[in-house]
Amino acid sequence: MNLVVQGPKVETRALKDLATMTGSEGLGRLGNNAFRLIGAQPHPDLETYCETHQLDFAFVPDNRQLKNFRLFVTDMDSTLISIECIDEIADMQGLKAEVAAITEAAMRGELDFRESLTRRVALLKGLPEEALAQVFHKRLRLNPGAETLMAGLKQAGLVTVLVSGGFTYFTERLQKQLGFDYAVANQLEIRKGELTGRVKGEVIDGEAKRHTLRLVCEHHGFPRESVIAAGDGANDLPMLAEAGIGIAYHAKPVVRKQATHAISHAGLDGILKLFA
Repeated sequence: MNLVVQGPKVETRALKDLATMTGSEGLGRLGNNAFRLIGAQPHPDLETYCETHQLDFAFVPDNRQLKNFRLFVTDMDSTLISIECIDEIADMQGLKAEVAAITEAAMRGELDFRESLTRRVALLKGLPEEALAQVFHKRLRLNPGAETLMAGLKQAGLVTVLVSGGFTYFTERLQKQLGFDYAVANQLEIRKGELTGRVKGEVIDGEAKRHTLRLVCEHHGFPRESVIAAGDGANDLPMLAEAGIGIAYHAKPVVRKQATHAISHAGLDGILKLFA
């Protein structure tokens, strides 16, 4: 088993400490501030040491490489991008604090996602459609490593899916910008140029995310073991559990506990380094 260690800065001293701690047989460089400790073994102090030094760690089998996977599925808000779009839209109404509190509770798993979405979208009633464009162009930013991740996935031949409890206005534009094969999200109802405070059609919640993953797998004939999924909130848990590899990206504690791997310090391109 190999131990992949990465972060904003990986000191030589830390690598030596971790090699001693895990009984590693050798060291390989995976990129800037990313290393593979060969033949490493689990140690009870490993998690505490890495968290203290702001390092991500993951045990990965010797033969597990990106080419072994067929499908990548990711959440959008606070995973692919740095914001929660609905919170920023609400800011146009002077309601960001109220909406953000509901969003945070839902992401921690304290509120039913469907209920939380209905409550939050209702507060947007009367907002002009132009507010969505303002959020996309002025506030939406990709998380670090997003473009590198997508390029690496495409080069390895993986099918890519963006599935979000957010809104189609943003997923459709990100799909075009980054080259996702599929994009699924909630559709805001708009009449006479204003948001009505409702969504149209099926609500994309945690179970809908899981269902999307299954549908794409069935359509392409992919086994679930060949799927990598990434997310940050409680509504991503069904999707992460369905995938062969579930990655908690800068995620809530409830998600980190249940995911296969967690990336809390590195960028999205750290996913590529796990399977380099």
